[in-house]
Amino acid sequence: MVILSKALRATAWTVLIKILIEKIRETGPMPFKDFMYEALYHPTYGYYMSNEPIFGREGDFFTASHLHPAFGASIGRQIEQMWICHGGRPEPFLIIEFGPGRALLAADMLRYLKDTDFFHCLSYVIIEANPWLRQRQEELLKEFSEKITWRDSARGLSAMRGCVLSNELLDAFAVHLVQMENGVLNEVWVGADGDNLHEVLVEPSDEIMAYVEEFNIGALRDSTAPYLYRTEINLAIKDWLRAVAAILTEGFILTIDYGYPAWQYYHPQRSRGTLVCYYRHKASENPYINIGRQDITAHVNFSALAKWGLPHGFTPVGYASQGTFLVSLGIDELISRMPQDGNYQFEAIKIKRLLVPEGMGQSHKVMVQYKGAEGEIPRLKGFVLRNQLSELDAHG
Repeated sequence: MVILSKALRATAWTVLIKILIEKIRETGPMPFKDFMYEALYHPTYGYYMSNEPIFGREGDFFTASHLHPAFGASIGRQIEQMWICHGGRPEPFLIIEFGPGRALLAADMLRYLKDTDFFHCLSYVIIEANPWLRQRQEELLKEFSEKITWRDSARGLSAMRGCVLSNELLDAFAVHLVQMENGVLNEVWVGADGDNLHEVLVEPSDEIMAYVEEFNIGALRDSTAPYLYRTEINLAIKDWLRAVAAILTEGFILTIDYGYPAWQYYHPQRSRGTLVCYYRHKASENPYINIGRQDITAHVNFSALAKWGLPHGFTPVGYASQGTFLVSLGIDELISRMPQDGNYQFEAIKIKRLLVPEGMGQSHKVMVQYKGAEGEIPRLKGFVLRNQLSELDAHG
C-alpha cells in the first residue's frame, strides 16, 4: 500500500482531509473523480472556492489573460466577427463566460469592443460560483456594469443566440483516473487507512469502458505500451455540453485550453497521463498533498469535445494552436494600437509567451463549434492561416 498523504496536521487545509477521510470511512473508497471534485469545489474548503488569491503572480498559475491585453482584444475581435456572420443585426447577442477567474479576459475584450457597433448589441453573462471572486470581478468590471450580469450557474438561463466562452475551464473539470498494467485496465479510487489516503484499483464501469473503446485507448493492450500506463478520462465535458445546448439555440462555443486530439493524448509514450498540480507556481504530479490548496488539472481531449457536441447540433468549424489563432486575428496590429509601458523588452517577452511553441502558443488550443442553419458553416478569421480539424479524428 502506497501512503500518499498524512492528515490531522495543525494547518487549516487538513480540515478537508478530515472530511474526505470521514466520508470514506462511512461509504467506502471514492472514485478519484469525486476526490478531485471535493479538492477543487468543496463549498467551504475547495481550491476554487477559496478567498485566497490563486491567479497571477501572487497565486499559483498564470493564464493568457495575465500576459497581455492583446489576448482579450483578439478574442473580442473573433466574437465580433461571429456577430457579423449573423448579419450584424441589431439584436441581442449574448456572451456567456464560464469561470472567468479574475475576469481579465472580459475586461480586455470589452475595452476593445466598446468603440464598435457590436458593443451596443452585446450582453455579457459571467458564470461564477465563488462569491469572493465575483466581488473582485465586479470591482474590475464596474465600468461595464450595465452590460454584465452574474450567475452562480447556467441553470435557468433563457434560450439565447450568441457565444459561450471558456478559457482554461474544461481542464479544471474533475476527471476519472485509469491505470493499465500488463494489459489489464482498472480505475483508480481513493481509500483511507487510519489518517492516510491511499489508492485502490477497481474494475472500470461500463461508461469508462465505452470511452476506452470510443477513443481507441484499448489499443494500448496490444501495443508496445510501457509496463504501467496511467491517464485521465473527462466525462464531465458531456454534462457541460448538455448544459450549454439547453441555452444556446444559435451561435458558437469558443474553447481555449491546453490539450490534444485523442490520438496524441492517449499515445503509448504518454504513459504518465497529463494530470498536474500547481502550488505557488511549482508543478507536481501528486494530487494528495496540499489538498484544497493546490490546483489539480488535466489536459482536454479535443476529439471528445468535438464529437460529443455533434448530437447537440454543434459542428466543429475550427481547431488550431493558440499562437496560430492569435496571429490569424492580427494580434500584431492590435498590439501596435495599444499603449506600451515603456519597457519594450518586457512587453516582447509577454507577447512571445502567448505565441511561441515553447510558451502557450502550442500547448494551448482553440476550438470553435457552431450551431446554426443547416449547411451554413461560417469561415472564421482565427482559422484563416491554419485549421487543423482533420487532426481531431480519434485514431489520428
